Amino acid sequence: MEKVIEIQHLSKSFGTHEVLKDIDFSVSKGEVVSIIGSSGSGKSTLLRCINLLEKPSGGQIIYNGENILDDNHDIFMYRRKLGMVFQQFNLFNNHNVLNNCIVGQVKVLKRSKEEAEQVAMKYLKIVGMDKYVNAKPKQLSGGQKQRVAIARALSMEPDVMLFDEPTSALDPEMVGEVLKVMKELAHTGLTMLIVTHEMEFAKEVSDRIVFMDKGVIAEEGKPEQIFNNPTQERTKEFLKRTLK
Repeated sequence: MEKVIEIQHLSKSFGTHEVLKDIDFSVSKGEVVSIIGSSGSGKSTLLRCINLLEKPSGGQIIYNGENILDDNHDIFMYRRKLGMVFQQFNLFNNHNVLNNCIVGQVKVLKRSKEEAEQVAMKYLKIVGMDKYVNAKPKQLSGGQKQRVAIARALSMEPDVMLFDEPTSALDPEMVGEVLKVMKELAHTGLTMLIVTHEMEFAKEVSDRIVFMDKGVIAEEGKPEQIFNNPTQERTKEFLKRTLK
């Protein structure tokens, strides 16, 4: 399978605190990979390093055969190819739903307003938010905001969608509506890298599970192998705690 992103010997330190240690893994085209692990295991930092919100301390990130950490690499061009959905939605509060999904397309991708609107409507429909185009974020529930955030990221038509615990800021009754949208997307052939604490969801949608512990990848494999037959003691411990 064609690798979209390949991480080699990636490390990240904040001062003397080493958060990521010698991380190696890759994501192939059309693959859905979930990263699980305890708080503080380095999951979100890894995601933030992949899209360069954090600058890695060492290692390589290979995208389309090139190391994007090389000095001469156009990181803006690279970032345009990654969609990011955060815990906290990060919508523009002064824009309505439709404009939230248009503004990046016009500014970054230089699409015409008409084209951007068509693309935005396509993805708002997919996430079930096309009836709310004129609403401002403050008029929406958390689940609705997150669905708009997903549509906004999809409107940029990225090569890879990164999700950083997209349901962790939501009330329990809203988690389902966001996971439902993500499950549907997972079946469309979209390449997805998901940091999540929703174990049942990870089990159901992922092609591969990566378990992180204390800044390293402790174990990775198919969902059935990780959840039913983990080989590492720390994976077993983590799952015992989370799969009550």
